[in-house]
Amino acid sequence: MNSKLPFLFLFFFIPFLNASAQYTEMINTNRPGGSQGAFSVGTNVLQIESGINYGKEKHTLLETESDGLGIDYSVRYGFWKERLEISLMGEFQSNKVVDNRSSTAREYSLSNFKSNTVGAKYLIYDPYRKRELKGPNLYSWKANNRIQWADLIPAISVYAGANFDFADNPFTPEADSSVSPKFILATQNNFIGGWVLVTNIIVDRITTDFPTYGYIVTLTHATNRYFSVFVENQGLKSDFYSDQLLRGGAAALLNENFQVDLSLTVNFKDTPSKFYGRVGVAYRFDMHNKDEYLEDEATKEQKDKKEKVKDEDKKQDRLDELEIEDNGEQ
Repeated sequence: MNSKLPFLFLFFFIPFLNASAQYTEMINTNRPGGSQGAFSVGTNVLQIESGINYGKEKHTLLETESDGLGIDYSVRYGFWKERLEISLMGEFQSNKVVDNRSSTAREYSLSNFKSNTVGAKYLIYDPYRKRELKGPNLYSWKANNRIQWADLIPAISVYAGANFDFADNPFTPEADSSVSPKFILATQNNFIGGWVLVTNIIVDRITTDFPTYGYIVTLTHATNRYFSVFVENQGLKSDFYSDQLLRGGAAALLNENFQVDLSLTVNFKDTPSKFYGRVGVAYRFDMHNKDEYLEDEATKEQKDKKEKVKDEDKKQDRLDELEIEDNGEQ
């Protein structure tokens, strides 16, 4: 085992001050994009997200054409603290390939899991909770409804997981079965007007001979309470597979616990070129019963000061009562 792994896990799970989490009345999903938002689903919330994608790939150098069918899935559960969730995420892919390198085309099929990852996400910083504690500007409607410098400070979370890859898998780099780590640094900005910007920095399979480094940037706009559109760019860099992907689509809420979505994915190269369409759903089993926040040091100090003032006032009131009683007796 790589000797650096324990230190990497420790780094990604160091608890920070000023952290809280946010349970939402409406379902909070990572779909229809490929990035992870900074916030968890909330304690005692079980959420299932899945989609089916179908498309075509064409590899110019290998002279192959493929019809691809994939199923992606995600099971997320929040427990212990609102800012923590555990998850199982994966994707199964089945391709029908036509090889045109000879005079007679050859057809064959490839099927296996592209990924299976078990991990945990932890929210380490939430600037929006601090704003709630501070409260709105009571003297300026304009100040509360315009983009401010503070909006550029994102919520931040970290994800650490383990990939479980199977032997003889054409979609993964290792020939043998293996377990390797995956780390993600996720940020999220919630801007006024229903705009949300999510970024992911990804370090994947770093203990194998084919480590992957990547990023995802997702911009979402909620046109109203129940409908949103998004655009996303993903970059991957590895000796096994590198690519630039562009996604776009829309999602609609049927109720507070049920979402449906539709998206398209294209890339910018021909080794292979890709064009996929995807439909998906997300459903939440909401067993959340209590909001919980981890107060920061400043909030604790304010509470301590208030309690101290109350105690001093009580002491002073008691002294005043004793003085009045003494004067009455005299």
